[in-house]
Amino acid sequence: MSRRIDIELTSDRGDGTWTWRAAGAKQPKGVLKSTLLPDGAAVGQELRAEVESGLDGTEVIAVLPPKEKNRAEVQTIELIGRPLRDNELVTSKLAGRGDRDRRDKGERKGRGDRKDRGERGERRNDGERRGRRDADSAGRDGQRRGRDSERSDRGPRPDRPRRERPQEPAKPKPKRLRPARTHRKAVIEGLSGPEQVIAEQLLVGGIPAVRQAIEKQNEQARLAGSREVSPDPVLAIAERLLPDLRSAEWRDRAEAALAVIDELDLRDLRSVVVAADGGARDDESRALAEQLSTKLTERVEAEQNAWLEEIRTVLGDGRVVRALRLSSRPPKAGAPLPTDLATALSEAASAALAADTFDDRWATVLDAVSFSPVRLSVAPVSKPETPSEELIATVTRMATRVPKVAEAFGIDPASVPAPKRARSTRPPRSKSA
Repeated sequence: MSRRIDIELTSDRGDGTWTWRAAGAKQPKGVLKSTLLPDGAAVGQELRAEVESGLDGTEVIAVLPPKEKNRAEVQTIELIGRPLRDNELVTSKLAGRGDRDRRDKGERKGRGDRKDRGERGERRNDGERRGRRDADSAGRDGQRRGRDSERSDRGPRPDRPRRERPQEPAKPKPKRLRPARTHRKAVIEGLSGPEQVIAEQLLVGGIPAVRQAIEKQNEQARLAGSREVSPDPVLAIAERLLPDLRSAEWRDRAEAALAVIDELDLRDLRSVVVAADGGARDDESRALAEQLSTKLTERVEAEQNAWLEEIRTVLGDGRVVRALRLSSRPPKAGAPLPTDLATALSEAASAALAADTFDDRWATVLDAVSFSPVRLSVAPVSKPETPSEELIATVTRMATRVPKVAEAFGIDPASVPAPKRARSTRPPRSKSA
């Protein structure tokens, strides 16, 4: 199963390969092909990489640009209401039943019994209020009937067309690689008992897993006061078994990939093709590797064309942010955008950065631009006369990624310090491992 980590390029070996290590740590480390790197790669550059752990350690299968960790701060909207007059500053509170009963009881106790004159006065007032309500209701009914008659003369009201947003068809989810253990099981069954134990540890984590198993067994032996095992003979057996197990593991993965090669996730297919250098050891395996490599090239070209067409479609619909985010994830690493598409994308991104654009929209567009291949050519068409502190902070944070935007705000990208890299909290490995 592949995973993503940040890697740092440490040296160019000059033979089409580069050495790398995990960013901020000594391990894992290894060698990758220069064809996986984007244009302009340099020693010390940090990149986002797809890696996969196998028998011989961690292997890089794809390289992506690093992600921006900081996101735009949450913007608040101030609600401004209309001014209220003094006679509108009125609050009301409904009294509970118990309070009303106590108040009525107190009034009856203080006033005594009501006379007939007061009751007749109340009934007279109620009649007057009822008459006014009936008159108002009759007037409203007359107005409503008049409007209904006028509407009936004009004919039935036409139905207003509802504007529906077109829904994008859901893309089928690619299948992940699920290799069987046919060839690995056949190799293990042909070994002796002790060699089978060593082979199982090799399949778990390679030579480092064998060393850890020896250390654990010797630690238990020291606590029990028994004899410890010498690691040299065991490691010699492990190194002898490693090539056959590596080839069997690759053969299982290659056959599983070939079975679903049209629906397989492109990352899994690429990992199988990259690992063919150490796994394909006979003519049959090399023929299988050639078949997978040819299919990978066809798949990449097809997805590259579909990717370009999707960017054009989304950009034509006015969805600039979506088009920018798509442009930062090409199926073929390092493949440049066509000149016409890059120009149109840069102009659309520049038009989205204007003086009347809200701060949160500025932050969203800049975040998408900072990873796009057109980031160096994007410049705002205009900027606010008095930009807010939040907008200045956003532009300053991304100044090195979008230099023309920073220069429009009077910010020198060279004077902005690089963001501090988070220190790793992983405990150091022991020297014996």
